[in-house]
Order: sequence, then C-alpha cells, then structure tokens
Amino acid sequence: MPLVPLKPVLDAARAHGYAQGAFNVNAVCQAKAAIEVHEMFRSPVILQGADLANAFMGGRADFANGTVEDKIRGAKNIGDAVRKFGENSPVPVVLHLDHGRDMESVKAAIAGGYTSVMIDGSSLPFDENVELTREVVRYAHERGVSVEGELGVLAGVEDHVFAATSTYTNPLSAVDFVRKTGCDALAISYGTMHGPSKGAGVKLRREIPIAIRECLSHEGLECALVSHGSSTVPRYIVDEINELGGDIQNAHGISLAELKAAIPAGINKINVDTDIRLAVTRNMRELFERRPELRESPSIGGVYDLLAANPSQPDPRAFLPAIYDTVMYGVVPDEDTQTLVDVVEAGVKEAVGTLIVEFGSFGKAPLVEMATLDEMAERYAKAGR
Repeated sequence: MPLVPLKPVLDAARAHGYAQGAFNVNAVCQAKAAIEVHEMFRSPVILQGADLANAFMGGRADFANGTVEDKIRGAKNIGDAVRKFGENSPVPVVLHLDHGRDMESVKAAIAGGYTSVMIDGSSLPFDENVELTREVVRYAHERGVSVEGELGVLAGVEDHVFAATSTYTNPLSAVDFVRKTGCDALAISYGTMHGPSKGAGVKLRREIPIAIRECLSHEGLECALVSHGSSTVPRYIVDEINELGGDIQNAHGISLAELKAAIPAGINKINVDTDIRLAVTRNMRELFERRPELRESPSIGGVYDLLAANPSQPDPRAFLPAIYDTVMYGVVPDEDTQTLVDVVEAGVKEAVGTLIVEFGSFGKAPLVEMATLDEMAERYAKAGR
C-alpha cells in the first residue's frame, strides 16, 4: 500500500508497549537497505530525512547552505526512493521529516512525498513555538500528514541543530503545548544529546516522560513521546574505524539499557542517526583496506580520497559526493560502484537490525492500523485537528 502517516505506527507502539526506531537515511541505497531489514523482522518502518539531508539529496555537498530549491529537489529524491522500495512492502512504511526548520522546509517535504513532518521550534519562546507548530499542524493535517513538535532543548550538534546545554522539558508545559497545537508526537528533552559525543555514562531522567505521560492521560490528550539524540554509538564500531585509519575521539552514546528503560517510562519513538553513519563509514574504510586496488577505481576512488583526507569525520555525506548520481538516484554504473553500495547497505542493516530487536518492534507490523493520507485527513477533520 502507499506510505502511511506516522500516527497509526506510534499508536500501535503506545498501545503495545514497545518503541519504534526512527532511522535517518541520506542515500537511495540506505533507504532500500533500511526497508529490507525491517521487512526481515516484520517491523513497521520509520525512515527520516533531516531538513539538511534533503539539501544533500538535492545535490548540495555543502548541504548546510542548501536552498529551498535544493531541499525540494532532495525531498523528491528521498520520497521517490522510499516509495520505490516501500510502496509494495508487506510492512507499513513512514517517511518523516526530521528537524524541519520552518514552513518552507515542511512544504518542500510534503510536496516530495513525506507522510510525516517534524517542526523544531524548540529554540523559540514557548508562545512562538506553539504558533509555529500549530501552523504546521493545520497545513499538514489537511493533507493527512502527521506532525511532531519539540519542547525542551537537547545539547549537542546535528546538522543545523546546535545547543551547548540542555533545557529539560517541563511536563506541565508539555501538556499545554499538546493541547494548543494538536501535534501527534512530541520530542522531549530528558537527558539525550545530538551527535556522537554524548559523554560517558549518561543517565536519562525517566521521571520526565513518566510525568508527561501521566499528565497527558489525566487531561485526556493523546500524543506519542519521542527521544531525539538517542544513538548508542557502538564502541566496537568506533574502535574498528580507528584501526582502519580513522580518528574518531570522545565518542559515547546512550546505553541500550538506558534507552530500553525509557520505553516503559513512556517513550514511543527513538531517533537514531549516528549509529548508521558510523557503521557505513567503518564498512567503506574496511572495503578499501581489504581491496586496495579500488582506491584507484575511476568510479569510486574519489570516495577513498575523501575518506583518507577526513579521518575524524564519521558522516558518510562527507565522502559520498564522489558518487552523487548513485546517492541521489540509485544509479549503479559499474561493478566497483555496486561493491561500494553493497557495503553501505550492509552497514545500514547492521545498525538498524540491532535496534529493531532491542527496541521491541520486531513482529509488530500486523498491529498497525493501516491508513492512507486521505483517510487520515478525514480522521483529523472529524476530530477537529
């Protein structure tokens, strides 16, 4: 069936007590691999394209400076890829905009085929965040598209999202925010951090989602809770990167034990990006170490050159512009490119498959009440949202 909105997928997670991983993708082959591994585990799928990922997929290697036109083009490329591999999938597939900056990025994503959007107004004063999120909800719900908002500030760096310190989410403010905006999901700050350097031994403040969930329930409000900045940053992958010529330092993630303990505390969606970046980067370094002749390949040698020049960079987007047609459109012109694509896909499957199992979404696809965008638009209209 067509791609589905986020709300039915998270409704199932809330009802049945598991968390749904949400995984960022930045290339056609990454979307393909992520969908395939979810199918293997019969898990619902949430694939995410960040606002700047759309710029990257629109052909901007300097994606931080991407224009609206770049993002519109990139959103369509991601949307086309996810539809190609997900529309006939036996499991429900959501394409979600991660950290949308403004209405322009939201509209670009929806035009490109996204079925869910996040609007990040967390850096704004409360009333301005409410107004922006409410405007996005109004626009998106008319089209059957689900909306995630954010309240509270996470420390760390991810694309254009940066904060030196965290501001924890106030449970009473969260209830007020959900009531005023009508958002379907709310990203909260309870101790997670963006980026690969979260600090060793992070302890999550589970009392925050517990209190928010209780307050929402008391007020008769439905809203899923989302954990951003939740990559586990596997130590073994970091070590392997460094053994292969990388130089990734001070890399610490959120422990699986902490994340899994947050699920019964009320967390329904767990965002992961860095784990995939690391696994893909490790696999590419390993390929060129194992097959040094590929370093001179006319088609993929440029990837090796960028890897060699950027040992401390964990983000594959720094290396993949050398094969941009493959990244944006899935074009595989020769055997060398296919070899590289294979290891990229394997890295995605390793990182994603592990967390499907750990978060408990395996086998849960049949629990999702499937709904098209048109059906969701009708439901939102009837509910006055």
